[in-house]
Amino acid sequence: MNHETSRSLYDRALSVLPGGVNSSVRAAPQPYPVFADHGEGGHVADADGNRYIDWIQGLGPLLLGHDMPESVQAAVQSRAAEAPMYGMPTEIEVDHAEFVCRHVPSVEMIRFVNSGTEATVSAVRLARGVTGRNKVVVMQGGYHGAQESTLVEGDADHPKPSSSGVPQSFAQHTLPIPFNDEAAAREVFEEHGDDIAAVLVEPIQANMGIAFPESGYHETLEALCEDYGALFIFDEVITGFRIGGLQCAQGRFDVDPDLTTFGKIIGGGFPVGAIGGKTEYIEQFSPTGDVFQAGTFSGHPVTMAAGLETLKFCAENDVHDHVNSLGEQLREGLADIVADHAPAYTVVGTDSIFKVVFSRAESDPQGDPCSNGCRQDPTCGRYGECPKRGTDVADAETERYARLFRPAMVEQGVLVSQNQFEANFVSYGHTEEDVEETLEAYKEAL
Repeated sequence: MNHETSRSLYDRALSVLPGGVNSSVRAAPQPYPVFADHGEGGHVADADGNRYIDWIQGLGPLLLGHDMPESVQAAVQSRAAEAPMYGMPTEIEVDHAEFVCRHVPSVEMIRFVNSGTEATVSAVRLARGVTGRNKVVVMQGGYHGAQESTLVEGDADHPKPSSSGVPQSFAQHTLPIPFNDEAAAREVFEEHGDDIAAVLVEPIQANMGIAFPESGYHETLEALCEDYGALFIFDEVITGFRIGGLQCAQGRFDVDPDLTTFGKIIGGGFPVGAIGGKTEYIEQFSPTGDVFQAGTFSGHPVTMAAGLETLKFCAENDVHDHVNSLGEQLREGLADIVADHAPAYTVVGTDSIFKVVFSRAESDPQGDPCSNGCRQDPTCGRYGECPKRGTDVADAETERYARLFRPAMVEQGVLVSQNQFEANFVSYGHTEEDVEETLEAYKEAL
């Protein structure tokens, strides 16, 4: 493939954008990123005219693919034609809020914001305001946006900023613990329970190789929060309306969080975030409560129209059945390929997300209980060595993925996530032919 235009654009970008990009992950592809030109269904064309099967899908927001159905497109164009925005409430944001509250089990009220990061920032502030406490429990290897409260690494005894610019005094209020470790969760509550405002957790760790929760793990976190008077926050920025259909991952796992953060799909591909939850908590946001939260572009009419019409289209057209079926075909096909060509690796994912983690296992390949993606099932022969949490993926062959595997997939016309950590996403625009072509590319690249 010819990539000269992308190379030239990257050369120009390096002079005016830090790292040549506007989000760090976009700089990861070796030796330079492919610059997108336009999308079509489950495919994208780059600036050089090369066409790819696209499993990045905007890093998750494009559940319907690159083509907006007529109903979504008409709603977006209508709102955009009426006015850019108002700084005033509109009917469409009420309609969207009603739809979300009607379908997501724990959400009684919602506040729309402009990004997943803004949603988690506001949720943490709300939890601290409601409880009068300071500390927040997070999972090692999790990601909750570019915010000071969660850009923290280490452990509960020695938290430290994971980014320059975050004061150590901020990090002292964050308690990182291992995902899928119930004993560690109980221990941190026994030591700090009186000052823990919230536990913030992804239903599935999906920014670090896709780590599935062990049976009962979320229920343990939920019970600890209830016992100690902390809020249980589900970060569904990635999983929301993708895992578990319109009920989201909390419906899939039958968990009842106090607060839920959203992003990506809830905006139909436009910038968005949201905090939903129990009325007694959400009403603590200003102007009805004392926890300040505001935003000029919050509830933007174009975003609200795109998000609402996307979710309505999903409800009326069996979108989740389609994407989940293709996801299953991918994971089962990949499990067979990995068993033959790279038995140390692990296939992960569920519903419409998937990934091959370049793990270094020495045990047998995944067994039948996990043939549709690792499920942390003790009866699987790989259980002792499967990635239990995002931090385990950091020990995988990340350089092999970046420098050898992904470039080989690009040359075969298949775009997978920019690094070993991010998830791949199935869209309504993908087809069984895309799946078969992708499996052949994996077979060749591995």
